[in-house]
Amino acid sequence: MTTFFMFGSYSKESLEGIDALRTEKAKKLIQDAGGETVGIYTLLGSTDLVLIVKLPDIEAAAKISLGLSRLTGARFQTAPALDIDTFDALAAE
Repeated sequence: MTTFFMFGSYSKESLEGIDALRTEKAKKLIQDAGGETVGIYTLLGSTDLVLIVKLPDIEAAAKISLGLSRLTGARFQTAPALDIDTFDALAAE
């Protein structure tokens, strides 16, 4: 599975719907796509939240990004991530 960081920005409308039930629905959406939620964090600054998820492939990431946008009204930018040990091994080649 690949780790993805999903950076979200709230709209005025998406702020109105924030609650624990919506968070649980988001986690279920990720699980139903064969993924795992590693963590969800709120941020201060130009990005409002970050989800760290493990997903089977880029298609699942696109599906989750669209699904979360539909569910929350937030806008997401999704980036695949490599752990530093993997990166270091690739750099050493």
